[in-house]
Amino acid sequence: MYGKSKQKDIEEDIRSLQLESADVAEDSNGVVSPDDGKTEVEESINTDQEVEESINAKEDSKPEVQAQTIKTEIKDKEVPPVQDEEDEDMAIKRHLNVVFIGHVDAGKSTTGGQILFLSGQVDERTIQKYEKEAKDKSRESWYMAYIMDTNEEERAKGKTVEVGRAHFETETSRFTILDAPGHKSYVPNMISGASQADIGVLVISARKGEFETGYEKGGQTREHVQLAKTLGVSKLLVVVNKMDDPTVNWSKERYDEIESKMIPFLKQSGYNVKKDVGFLPISGLIGANLKTRMGKSICPWWDGPCLFEALDAIEVPLRDPNGPFRMPILDKFKDMGTVVMGKVESGSVREGDSLLIMPNKDQVKVVAIYIDENRVKRAGPGENLRVRVSGVEEEDISSGFVLSSTANPIPAVTEFVAQLAILELLDNAIFTAGYKAILHVHSVVEECEVIELLHQIDPKTKKPMKKKVLFVKNGAGVVCRIQVSNSICIEKFSDFPQLGRFTLRTEGKTVAVGKVMGF
Repeated sequence: MYGKSKQKDIEEDIRSLQLESADVAEDSNGVVSPDDGKTEVEESINTDQEVEESINAKEDSKPEVQAQTIKTEIKDKEVPPVQDEEDEDMAIKRHLNVVFIGHVDAGKSTTGGQILFLSGQVDERTIQKYEKEAKDKSRESWYMAYIMDTNEEERAKGKTVEVGRAHFETETSRFTILDAPGHKSYVPNMISGASQADIGVLVISARKGEFETGYEKGGQTREHVQLAKTLGVSKLLVVVNKMDDPTVNWSKERYDEIESKMIPFLKQSGYNVKKDVGFLPISGLIGANLKTRMGKSICPWWDGPCLFEALDAIEVPLRDPNGPFRMPILDKFKDMGTVVMGKVESGSVREGDSLLIMPNKDQVKVVAIYIDENRVKRAGPGENLRVRVSGVEEEDISSGFVLSSTANPIPAVTEFVAQLAILELLDNAIFTAGYKAILHVHSVVEECEVIELLHQIDPKTKKPMKKKVLFVKNGAGVVCRIQVSNSICIEKFSDFPQLGRFTLRTEGKTVAVGKVMGF
């Protein structure tokens, strides 16, 4: 008798909790979890607590997020249908990061802004507002750049400082634009942008004098191309911008001149021009040859693709979704817990996963994953994520740390063996043991010192020479041992190219590029 009444009480508890859950879900635009009502008592209580928390959480007012929050504690349940559709859509369309690089004032931000406008990411009213703002500053032609350059300093100077981020889609792909700064003072920011990219769009100004300035020694066109190649941007689209300028007027001669000067330099930088590089003429300001091909009335000699078609046609190597998880952290902030941002270089992540933040070995749990503004249950390689984690404080994380799998964590080292190509030493200095520089590897920026030169690389055979070497000069290849003051997370280039490439810079110049050979 007693057992029956106890069972009845429990059933009534379950029913009342389910009713409360349903009420809350109905308040949130009628989204109710399809599997509610099939849980155990403990899970129902957890569900109820989650519901109360979700009411207080301001961002959980979105219906699909709330439906998820209701079910956070209910294990082995399906994602709400809305989320499944989003995940399916994301699985169908590949995602690529495109970095816009090139000399200052080549038109990178303007071209990026025009792409967003043409793909429907920015409305007409916003454009009119920017047009008026630019006119008030007597900078009429800058209004498209304001879409990408959002802070006041950038708008006042007309120079990009931070790496701007924006998203657009074509029929087959989702793209994240990384608008890198062109000015030489902000090359470290450009490096952080290029290290996340799959494709590079090198913007060159066709305007008389501007191409020459960017291409000459010391111009950013050269340095950006070398850095892009080193940082793993294997495919490059060279867009010759400002073709509508009165000094150019869609001249085929000017376009051919630029192409003929760039090809030998691109080859020298390590690009296979036939396979990995494409050239096309555009006008970022008027949007010509970006989304749709130009009419013969504008440019009678061009019958190649427009920029969107060229981007869609690029094939990039597939990444392994089942590999060990690696996400270098670019940024972190507080938002209902600790949130880290970065690009997944390998493996996949799901809500509820336990991961390590290296090199500190902090064990964390994945609470939520966001791609752009959408909350998702899982994400694969190549995606830019914001991941909310529990188990670590925001102040204990620095950019350059890596979110990695617990079973196979990323190595954390203070010294490593590297193969270097010396590009340009300052004032013809010699490169020897004791040489100090700033190391840039994925999102790490760290002071380093060369502690030993091991071998020089024979330029003909590309193999180490047996003779012991004490110093090398410009243009040499060398295997050396490098030491850093703080522990950093890197991989061997042969295992993870993206986490094993680096550059050495000193006094604002890139002096060498290299790859990690071992520890």
